[in-house]
Amino acid sequence: MPQDRAVLEMRDIEKSFAHNRVLNKVDFTLNRGEVHALMGGNGAGKSTLMKILSGVYEKDGGTIRIEGASVAFADATDARRAGIAMIFQEFSLVPTLSVAQNIFLNGEPKKGIFIRDGEAVRRARRILDELGVDIDPRVSVSELSVGQCQMVEIAKALSRQARILVMDEPTASLSEAETEALFALVGRLKASGISIIYISHRMAEIFSVCDRVTVMRDGGVRLTAPCSEVSMAELVETMLGSDEVEGFKWHDRGYRRSGAPLLTLRGVSLPPRISDVSFEVGAGEIVGIAGLMGSGRTEIAEAIFGRRPLAAGEILIDGKPVTSQAQAIAAGIALVPEDRRRLGLVLEHSVGQNMLLPSLGLFTAGAFVNDRGAARMIRRMIEALNIKTESAEKPARLLSGGNQQKIVLGKWLARRPRLLVLDEPTIGVDIGAKSEIARVVREMADEGVAVVIISSELEELLAVSDRLLVLHNGRIFQDVQRQDIGSEEELHHAIQGHRLGAAPAGAAA
Repeated sequence: MPQDRAVLEMRDIEKSFAHNRVLNKVDFTLNRGEVHALMGGNGAGKSTLMKILSGVYEKDGGTIRIEGASVAFADATDARRAGIAMIFQEFSLVPTLSVAQNIFLNGEPKKGIFIRDGEAVRRARRILDELGVDIDPRVSVSELSVGQCQMVEIAKALSRQARILVMDEPTASLSEAETEALFALVGRLKASGISIIYISHRMAEIFSVCDRVTVMRDGGVRLTAPCSEVSMAELVETMLGSDEVEGFKWHDRGYRRSGAPLLTLRGVSLPPRISDVSFEVGAGEIVGIAGLMGSGRTEIAEAIFGRRPLAAGEILIDGKPVTSQAQAIAAGIALVPEDRRRLGLVLEHSVGQNMLLPSLGLFTAGAFVNDRGAARMIRRMIEALNIKTESAEKPARLLSGGNQQKIVLGKWLARRPRLLVLDEPTIGVDIGAKSEIARVVREMADEGVAVVIISSELEELLAVSDRLLVLHNGRIFQDVQRQDIGSEEELHHAIQGHRLGAAPAGAAA
């Protein structure tokens, strides 16, 4: 690689916290106009490396060069001055301010002591136009979609002359249309010479938008290669080690339903998304639901949990109707929602408090709480799900996305559910946690728990499901056994509205 193409060089970067070495002589190079994926599981060191680059942490050793010049950052302001901007999953926008006011926050155009709002609007419009983004700079951020907020964050970074963008899980909360718009914008940024470090746990994205990929594990770089020269299987093995790769391979569990179904949906309608949906799930069966974002997958999950009233049809457990959330919980239904931070957790509460919430009644008698029994349950769930936390007293907001998801899963597993509904269970979750969640799902099904799993990650659905329902235009388009699906491409083709088997094997999605 010609050195004159490198906009960023990080060499022999070291970092320790107390006696724990987090980074061990890490090398990372970013070229001008390149989209470079940075991957790795929890504890791999990628977040620490990026915090050093963005000035949050100071390195213990090594060198950083930008455009060939050696730099040292004392804080995030130094990094911003050097042209580095990090766009986090949780946006830094102020909802009550306009788009223009957010873009130029703390850097407003002024005349004397007076802020020139009109000039801010004109400059913001020019930046947004250059990005090809159709957003009115005068509108309040509170009126924007998640995808539009993502675009405003990028505009805000570029208003500060950023040359290097670090995108942390940029599509985690985006719809399919918003994701496509973001990918198009990334392409335009790349063409203009902006360099992007792209952090994502979604494998398919890496191969769609990135030029090269670097994989970290245990504080070191294990692989750097052009995306065109590495396979998805190689990435998984590099991140996890060969022993863990089996978690992503499907094997026939030998499930064959006998007797009456545990869950029945009969003629369920939820306008405008869902129309006349019917299916059954047996005890011990894992049923995956595949479909485009916006196709009604989440509406089905929430209807099963009693969170959405039906316009028509019925939902039955053991042949008995379930019409409310209280009835659903009493019948043994558990829901792990798509938005874990808003609907699954109380972020300021501790790991233990979150774990205990649905089961508090099991540990109370009158005004008394069985603290010892509750503590045992919390300990058991932390150990069973391998939740990485120093203490059950640690606030949930301080844990990684994967560990937060395990808390949501654990709080329902403690109630020993009969039906577990998982809506995007691995969104924003690292590859190691994905493997662990897949293991837990299989173990629960082996114990007789019925599982409905909804995911945009087709690889994940294919790895764990016994049967798949393809949702298209608000209806069940196909109901097919997993062994009858030959490839991820076939399933993707079906989601687009084509019958499985209608496209040639290996047809492009």
